[in-house]
Amino acid sequence: MASKLHTIICSTRPNRIGPAIATWFHDIAAAHGKFDASLVDLRDFDLPVFDEPEHPRLQRYVNEPTRRWAASVSAADAFVFVTPEYNYGPPPALLNALNYLYLEWNYKPAGFVSYGGASSGLRAVQAEKLTLTTLKIMPIPEAVAIPFAWNAVADGKFTAPEGQDKAATTMLDELSRWTEALKPLRAK
Repeated sequence: MASKLHTIICSTRPNRIGPAIATWFHDIAAAHGKFDASLVDLRDFDLPVFDEPEHPRLQRYVNEPTRRWAASVSAADAFVFVTPEYNYGPPPALLNALNYLYLEWNYKPAGFVSYGGASSGLRAVQAEKLTLTTLKIMPIPEAVAIPFAWNAVADGKFTAPEGQDKAATTMLDELSRWTEALKPLRAK
């Protein structure tokens, strides 16, 4: 059985280009053959600023959006975060979503498809890695970084600049290795 990969669209703002980039990556992941790939949009969960009364490690969620989010994260064996950079950092919706859960994230690897201006969203990724490791997620070094991504989106479709398809495949190959290596730690 193929490992389950969730490609998470991390921006929730109006007029975002994240869904176009995530769809491009998801298509590559689905064709890759080593994952059962799903596209997940944070916007669909409508998570308010963290509002659960108990610590996430207890898994006693009282709110329906949290329960749906926990089920989604639990179902995955690996993640790819499609993330923009806001003011040199991660999108607040992603940090909020990460903080909602704890055990559901543990011992799963993660890759990044980042986008932004000249920095390609890499400063956001560096900050996100700090939170991920606290949640016992293994962020891998292989990544896709897309500078000036808005120039590659037209009519809601992303056309990858040269070399990005290869970067995506290289990341998926390595993510597959980490997913298998961490499997014994995820066993209940």
